[in-house]
Amino acid sequence: MLEKKIKDKNEIYSQKIKAGKRTYFFDVKSTRSKDYYLTITESKKKIKEDSFFYEKHKIFLYKEDLNKFMNALNQTTNYIKEKLIPDYNFTQFDKKKK
Repeated sequence: MLEKKIKDKNEIYSQKIKAGKRTYFFDVKSTRSKDYYLTITESKKKIKEDSFFYEKHKIFLYKEDLNKFMNALNQTTNYIKEKLIPDYNFTQFDKKKK
């Protein structure tokens, strides 16, 4: 995971994950009243004629939903790993940190 330089004033923390043709951004931001929330953005480079553009999809997660979201995400990924493809090596694409 790559941490990017934070340039937006309301952006507190950011992580970027490159995954093939897609890039995922995890950004912690704050409102004017110092309430924090998470945005998850999927960005995919698309080619149209002689140029390109980025197709983006964004999810906003607020503090009251973080635990529910994480529980559902963990349960779902564990189901895939343990029930559907238990013999798959999920670490094979992990990069070693230097």
